[in-house]
Amino acid sequence: MQLALFWIFSILMLAFALGVVFLRNPVSSAMSLVMTFVALAAVFVTLDAFFIAVVQVLVYAGAVMVLFLFIIMLLDLRAEKHRKVRPSAWLGGGLVVGGFMAAISQVIAGWSALHQTKPELSDPSFNDVAGVGFTLFRDFNLPFQIIGVLLLVATVGVVLLSRKELK
Repeated sequence: MQLALFWIFSILMLAFALGVVFLRNPVSSAMSLVMTFVALAAVFVTLDAFFIAVVQVLVYAGAVMVLFLFIIMLLDLRAEKHRKVRPSAWLGGGLVVGGFMAAISQVIAGWSALHQTKPELSDPSFNDVAGVGFTLFRDFNLPFQIIGVLLLVATVGVVLLSRKELK
């Protein structure tokens, strides 16, 4: 049952990821990205990585996507509809898609590794939440604070850039 749920959520995740790319409305694309994050969290649950699944929902589907939707709503995207796509953009996109397809072909070529069973947890009584918390605030406190300041500066910058000036 766990393997079937893994594949179901993986297919849902890929379907919503395609929605992110192919939907024309930016808000619909962002909401599809939220569902991609939720499906990824469900995949983590099927792999018994519960803490990572909760962090995925709280940080990415929650905080980051609220920031993305806030930015999308503040920006005037009507001017973007009239912009023409240059051939260099098509070439760059083609190179990215080609590289992605090459990476996927390498994964499929190593398909025998996908049939291995996952190892059991070494110590089921280990508290991964406390371990991550201690590591984050003891070893990576400065980068954590820098990222917080960068997100604050980015939010203030978007508000200032999208502000309409009175004449």
